[in-house]
Amino acid sequence: MKTTIDMNIDTTASAATNTSTELSRIGIAAIGITAGVIGCWAVASMIAGVANSGGPIDLISNLFTAITG
Repeated sequence: MKTTIDMNIDTTASAATNTSTELSRIGIAAIGITAGVIGCWAVASMIAGVANSGGPIDLISNLFTAITG
């Protein structure tokens, strides 16, 4: 006599993700990337300013000259 066992196992998995959490992560990543790009642009601008003015001291003196006139 053979005995059969019915082993119907439900193997469906549900991956529920919170939409607002995902949107927040995307927003934070976008702000971080934008801040990084702006920071790199600022550093490149300062390097170019120092190179064009002749040095960091000349850059500062030119800045004060531009402000005061």
